[in-house]
Amino acid sequence: MNLQNKNDWQAALINAVTNPRELLSLLELEDYLPERVDEAERLFMLKVPRGFIARMEKKNIHDPLLRQVLPIDAELKTVAGYSADPLTEAAYNPVQGLLHKYHGRVLLTYSAVCAINCRYCFRREFPYQKNNPGQTGWNDALDYIAGNASIREVILSGGDPLTAKDALLENCCEKLVLIPHITRLRIHSRIPVVLPERITDELIRVFRKTPLKIVMVIHCNHPQEISQDVREAMDKLRDAGVLLLNQSVLLKGVNDSADTLIALSEALCEMGVQPYYLHTLDRVRGTAHFDVPRQTAIKLHRTLTERLPGYLVPRLVYEKPGEPGKTPVYSG
Repeated sequence: MNLQNKNDWQAALINAVTNPRELLSLLELEDYLPERVDEAERLFMLKVPRGFIARMEKKNIHDPLLRQVLPIDAELKTVAGYSADPLTEAAYNPVQGLLHKYHGRVLLTYSAVCAINCRYCFRREFPYQKNNPGQTGWNDALDYIAGNASIREVILSGGDPLTAKDALLENCCEKLVLIPHITRLRIHSRIPVVLPERITDELIRVFRKTPLKIVMVIHCNHPQEISQDVREAMDKLRDAGVLLLNQSVLLKGVNDSADTLIALSEALCEMGVQPYYLHTLDRVRGTAHFDVPRQTAIKLHRTLTERLPGYLVPRLVYEKPGEPGKTPVYSG
């Protein structure tokens, strides 16, 4: 794939598969249409780039990449302890488009759009329309940041911030540079993995130009997600001086195996990405079928510490509302 053409990624985004029947047809799985798939899809639409589908194994309904995106009837079950806003993010939303949960950093929901809709997404019911501030609102968010000298880092999230055009990202960098106490820009994005053609020369120019330290936290859950195009995208980002980290979510039927998680850490290391976090599931409703029991998660993580060098072992964490940062699942 040519990563140079700046229009490729926009075409790929527009041409993403949004129909479960088409997805299953492409994988030669027409006979495996889940019951009540249309109801599940109406609650949270299917969206997956064709390049990501190409990494799925045909005729395998249990493919770990397919499981992350295919709507199923389990999403319709009501399960105690699962809610629309399990992280109580609404309580940390002082101005539109901005979340301030942790000391020293704020998060901007820079885009409501993703390149892929992951079925376990903790923001699948996030009120993006209420948090779309428009230009005036973004100025309010910048004023909020400028008015709090304890903030040193701005995090772009969403949605996926890399669905924004290069000119908007460049403008964001230019405005943040004018705030003296902001030294880092962190970008949380699944796009380098699911839509690697987005890492264009123009985007790299934006990153090279800004004096801000750019940290990119990609989101990769399984070694099968890593294609040659993904490796090339990582090379371009790394060559531009971007610090690359990865966070994964521990998901039943996807990566709840020590061998899979070890292979993932090794593959990330080979392309210059540091394993960072292994999150347990955020309990948003419709996702209980992905949950891995706590003791199973601890056992898996202990196996990683036994079989990998320490720098390849991601921290096993969960997010507890009101805590000053991510919380370790266990100590030791």
